[in-house]
Amino acid sequence: MIASSEAIVLKSFDYRETSRIVTFFTKNYGKISGIMKGVRKDPKKFGSSVDKFSSNDIVYYRYSRSDLHLISQCDMTQFYFPIREDYKRNLAANYVMELVDVVMQVEQVNEKIYQLIEDFLKSLEDVRDINKLVYMFQIKILALSGFSPHLDSCVKCSKKVEGRVRFSMQSGGLVCQACPTQESTLTFISRGSISSMIHIEDKDWRQCMRLGLTAAVQKELKFILNNFLIYHFERTVRAQKFLHAS
Repeated sequence: MIASSEAIVLKSFDYRETSRIVTFFTKNYGKISGIMKGVRKDPKKFGSSVDKFSSNDIVYYRYSRSDLHLISQCDMTQFYFPIREDYKRNLAANYVMELVDVVMQVEQVNEKIYQLIEDFLKSLEDVRDINKLVYMFQIKILALSGFSPHLDSCVKCSKKVEGRVRFSMQSGGLVCQACPTQESTLTFISRGSISSMIHIEDKDWRQCMRLGLTAAVQKELKFILNNFLIYHFERTVRAQKFLHAS
């Protein structure tokens, strides 16, 4: 069956002597991988060099018995030059592409996540606070993919959390003082960080861009979000050097 969609390149690698295998996150079909035959032998065969995080219009043959499809047409629509010209912006974009690849399953359609990636890349071209942008993306992709931390009550007893608040990586949310636990993944979290995460989950991208995050809140979000992702997806994003550079 022939399919077409807008698509963003998550990753690509050379295959044999003349071809490339590319993983896209598409607007209509979710994450798909396809082979572009002969693209290295004849670069003009396609209208795109399938650089990571470029946007493209693709046409491909969907194979029902294979996760690797045949890309017949690929035309670039957006290259994001300002991101590629800046080291930290480039690191951030690469981190987000790998994060999408880790979080999303093959052909798990989610147009809101596709729009989220586009919003992130467009904002990344000229935003000053790159770290804030990445934390926003982490929070939103967790919410939109169904992996959001439990933040409105205690994850163990469902009661409102009073006093000092603890966050459990293992249980995936807040734990009140009344619930004893021997978990080694507990860490204290401020009310400011909780409120910021809830705000980012609930509001649209433009409203989130207006939210101010203090240095203390950003430090907490960096620790909690990164460790939460590693714990629940059981792998480290290779582009994680962005997090250490931030």
